[in-house]
Amino acid sequence: MNITIVAIGKLKEKYWRDAVAEYSKRLGAYCSLKIVELKESPLPAKASAADEEAVKLAEGREILGTIKKNDYVISLEIKGRELSSEALAGKIEKLAVDGRSDIVFIIGGSLGLSAEVSRRADMKLSFSPMTFPHQMMRVILLEQIYRSFKIIRHETYHK
Repeated sequence: MNITIVAIGKLKEKYWRDAVAEYSKRLGAYCSLKIVELKESPLPAKASAADEEAVKLAEGREILGTIKKNDYVISLEIKGRELSSEALAGKIEKLAVDGRSDIVFIIGGSLGLSAEVSRRADMKLSFSPMTFPHQMMRVILLEQIYRSFKIIRHETYHK
């Protein structure tokens, strides 16, 4: 299985990079993992709604440029569907059984995702109705993907 995480913004703090490195290493036993970091579009200090929409559109074009036609795309969105860890594992397992071996998870920037990216998503996933910083979300997502593979393989993992 090939898992790609497309994220707007770079991880600035070492502790986030260390956490991502740890889960990336752990996931190496279960899948091929690729993380694509895209540059955040600059936003003026006193941005208007039009400025914000222009940023979302620009970032959306960058995101869409990384997605291939046959990728199964899961966007992380506040208004997405909430799943338990077991349900996410079941979804990943079903995709594998159905021959969908390329899964792309998308983490938007601070303004969220463009409507174009949201429409391209095969599934919209929410981890909570709360908003999380994209750096933290990357670590949470990686942990849940790792947990999913442990569940799929009936391996023990802390609760």
